[in-house]
Amino acid sequence: MEPGSDAGNSGFFLVKIPILDGTTHPPFEGNPLPMKIALTQLHSPAGDQAIAMSSLRTALRTAAAAGVGMLVLPELFLPGYNVPDMAAVPAPPLAAELGALARQAGCGLTLGFAEASDGVRYNAALAIGADGALLCHYRKVQLYGPRERRLFQPGSAIPTFDLWGQKAALLICYDIEFAPHVAALAAAGVTLILVPTANMLPYTHVARVTVPAMAANHGVAIVYANYCGSEGDLVYSAESLIVGRDGVVLAQAGQDPALLMASLPAQYDPALLSTQRADYCPVPVT
Repeated sequence: MEPGSDAGNSGFFLVKIPILDGTTHPPFEGNPLPMKIALTQLHSPAGDQAIAMSSLRTALRTAAAAGVGMLVLPELFLPGYNVPDMAAVPAPPLAAELGALARQAGCGLTLGFAEASDGVRYNAALAIGADGALLCHYRKVQLYGPRERRLFQPGSAIPTFDLWGQKAALLICYDIEFAPHVAALAAAGVTLILVPTANMLPYTHVARVTVPAMAANHGVAIVYANYCGSEGDLVYSAESLIVGRDGVVLAQAGQDPALLMASLPAQYDPALLSTQRADYCPVPVT
């Protein structure tokens, strides 16, 4: 999000994009196996590559030692969200570097970065498997505020991928606040959304209300990894969280650095999962 912006008067609009199906299996009614997943909430590296990589390695080793299969880090972790020089890098060499780290640790990782591609810069994210393979490359669709729209081009699609036998997707920060995107993913069979974010004050309602509501209303688990502390003129809202498909908050951070871990349930009580998609009755508004 952008500091000092008035969301009601800044011309924000929904970008309609296709869902790119990266899997071949039908939609899932429940996870076949319990999954241990984690996020790290930390201070932004603020452009310091050495600090960023050291923090990443430490979090990855710790998560792997606890049996975590996927670790999620914040938006634009490389180089930092609110940096004056938004240095961007191509995705392939970064994916190879991160893949080597994930493979060595035996733990997958998802993080945001500034991507350079054909003279264009994107607010992007990569998901890497524990074997070092690239699972997903996503470019943020809903850019927030004048600064993001000045720095980046929006993405044009939301790819999906297979993670431990269930269909997953990446969104970035503001994306998760758009119910049509979440609904489209749920309709495509997605049951898990990993969300690197850089949400700042005063938008505390996003972690406290919006994300759990999105999970409950659409039957998707959400991992929402935010920064804490301050960076330049921003103060981050922190409060990163992991929410189950039934809207239950499985783990949530406060205002300090934290490594959150949770086991996503192997099965959910069908009575607690949303049936809105099946029950929805469209009627005219008069």
